[in-house]
Amino acid sequence: MQFGIFTVGDVTTDPTTGRTPTENERIKATVAIAKKAEEVGLDVFATGEHHNPPFAAPANPPVLLAAIAAQTERLVLSTSTTLITTNDPVRLAQDYAYLQHLSDGRMDLMLGRGNTGPVYPWFGKDIREGIPLAVENYALLHRLWREDVVDWQGKYRTPLQGFTSTPRPLDGVPPFVWHGSIRSPEIAEQAAYYGDGFFSNHIFWPASHTKQMVQLYRRRFEHYGHGKADQAIVGLGGQIFMRKNSQDAVREFRPYFDNAPVYGHGPSLEEFTSQTPLTVGSPQEVIERTLGFRDYVGDYQRQLWLVDHAGLPLKTVLEQLDILGEEVVPVLRKEFAALKPAHVPDAPTHASRVAAAGGAHDTTVYAGGDDVTGASPDPRGTTVSTSTLEVTT
Repeated sequence: MQFGIFTVGDVTTDPTTGRTPTENERIKATVAIAKKAEEVGLDVFATGEHHNPPFAAPANPPVLLAAIAAQTERLVLSTSTTLITTNDPVRLAQDYAYLQHLSDGRMDLMLGRGNTGPVYPWFGKDIREGIPLAVENYALLHRLWREDVVDWQGKYRTPLQGFTSTPRPLDGVPPFVWHGSIRSPEIAEQAAYYGDGFFSNHIFWPASHTKQMVQLYRRRFEHYGHGKADQAIVGLGGQIFMRKNSQDAVREFRPYFDNAPVYGHGPSLEEFTSQTPLTVGSPQEVIERTLGFRDYVGDYQRQLWLVDHAGLPLKTVLEQLDILGEEVVPVLRKEFAALKPAHVPDAPTHASRVAAAGGAHDTTVYAGGDDVTGASPDPRGTTVSTSTLEVTT
């Protein structure tokens, strides 16, 4: 199982000091946080994509991730998320394939619709078409990584004739894709259709909602013939703040929670932690809460935490990473490994996918993978359905 962190890159005033970091400070701090994540033994660092204040998360995540790749050796670099709706699939295919080469395969990406309304018209899109955009754009991206020459025509961009995206994927194996969603069953369906991973943000909603979304994805993953439901590739988000004593953690984190740009000035910290996976307390409480996620999503492959939100100073964030690396993740690795059945796959890596592709027969479809003949599924002219909605392209 992979453990790591993700950032939304917010530039937020520290409510305890009144100081707001500059964008330069926040960006440089993000690199320091990623390097620290590798130092303490975490597996993954993921960055969001934002185009508006108060965020300094990159508008083009591969720029940040390439810089981190040059300063790390083992860390898997990912996104949380890449906007499949407002980015051109051709540019995504090229940028992330380039990052794949620069990082020697130490990367994957999470695709999402994005829920910031003003972003859509900035890029000439309509938020009311978010689901159809996600379906069509990914259908094209999927083909660009698997076909050397693409002829394509759709609704949301100009046609392609005899187009070859460069560079080609490293070792002929495209980056692994997670489809991230908080509330959209259509995205869980899309992930299942392609046999890709499904990532539930898992921060703002109760466990019952996350359970429903993951169960839908697992059922449909099996329906499309990619493996048994419990072999589907699942990732979860989360948010934590830890100190040795729970009371100290609550006291220190409360002003940051109360003034957070996303959930501040709403429910109390106690209400939020009781109704969502946010965990503020001791390392043991984080261990127990995280192990409990398995009770309602089953065996899963990736756990990412948000640790640098709401104006927390860099020193505090680095302390959180030390606690994760020293006291929390080693226990979780052992416990989750002991619980996982042998037939449930590990998180896909570039090396494992290259090996699977090399050893497969002509028509093999492997878990979390693609038809190794290159004849990948394409929803053009098909219906991507969920229990509540059908999206036809």
